[in-house]
Amino acid sequence: MKTDLQLQKDVMDELKRDPMIAASEIGVAVKNGVVTLSGYVDSCLKRSAAERAAKRVKEVIAVAEDIALRLDSTVYRDDTAIAEAALSVFKWNNNVPEDLITLKVDEGRITLEGTVDWQYQKNAAENAVKYIAGVKGIQNNIRVKLGVETAVVERNIRQALKRNADLNADHIKVQAFGSKVILSGKTSSWSNRQEAERAAWSSPGVTDVEDKLVICPLTYSGQHVNEFRKD
Repeated sequence: MKTDLQLQKDVMDELKRDPMIAASEIGVAVKNGVVTLSGYVDSCLKRSAAERAAKRVKEVIAVAEDIALRLDSTVYRDDTAIAEAALSVFKWNNNVPEDLITLKVDEGRITLEGTVDWQYQKNAAENAVKYIAGVKGIQNNIRVKLGVETAVVERNIRQALKRNADLNADHIKVQAFGSKVILSGKTSSWSNRQEAERAAWSSPGVTDVEDKLVICPLTYSGQHVNEFRKD
């Protein structure tokens, strides 16, 4: 297992490799495998990129993102310009059902509302507006329609997990309660945990995923496997 100092160095190296990020703007602290990112950036996109970079590092258990947004005066846009840009982005994105989504902008902060059929549509709408210059924050209040049987949700997710070559589905437990899904068990890395979440969200009718998966880098070897099977 890596020490906190080793994890800190690995995260800082990963930040340096990302062309979207100026690593000098980001502070990295690590305690017991939990990474805290701090500092200032000039876009939501850079803030998200820094978080993703930290999560790519092996043995990172969790990431606390405490990066502040400080917009450059040269990229300032008023609320009307931001709203117009967002609507234009929606129009050209096939994954965003623009007729089902409304938005409002208040001091650079976008609020998304509406009801869509799929979780990926909700995610696509948020991801689309992240790239707009001048956006200070996003509140995604879009809802996903209900109406899929619990047993069907569980079966679809289990099948998706088994299809993923990077995941050991035997170590992941799926429970569905209406439109809510709970994932529990163990996975070997943060990226595998995200893949499990993605599989859960990809099932139609899912509106909430509670991720209780524990990241255990040695899950699939020796003693850890035996311990898990006793649960």
